[in-house]
Amino acid sequence: MRRGRRIAVDVGDARIGVASCDPDGVLATPVETVPGRDLPAAHRRLSAIVAEYEPLEVVVGLPRSLSGKEGPAAVKVRAFAQELARHISPVPVRLVDERMSTVTAAQGLRASGVTVKKGRSVVDQAAAVVILQSALEAERASGQEPGESVEVVI
Repeated sequence: MRRGRRIAVDVGDARIGVASCDPDGVLATPVETVPGRDLPAAHRRLSAIVAEYEPLEVVVGLPRSLSGKEGPAAVKVRAFAQELARHISPVPVRLVDERMSTVTAAQGLRASGVTVKKGRSVVDQAAAVVILQSALEAERASGQEPGESVEVVI
């Protein structure tokens, strides 16, 4: 397992959830929810978070259907990740499978008594935590970097 903090991003149309982990890659925790409608502003805020946390890498959840196919949402996320990689270079960006992360996060929040109204503001952060925890577990199990690398195109 590589040592170093990671940042995870759950990209949605309205909001972008952000999570981080400790330098040992043991525990993922929520960071913040970034408004997602203004993409240039979102990229600036994410760049500032990356500069503050100095992560080893940023993992972005790639939405796939349960069968593993990629649809229009995955196309948007790939474009978002490409732009993010350009903004935060040389910090690497990786795309990781995020199937069911939002559902898992919402179930966990409901189970802990968070109301739907309150939950909207934190479900994206919780989904980013699920994505990051999954990426950390995958790396721990395989010894390989999780997901696929996003190449920077200038």
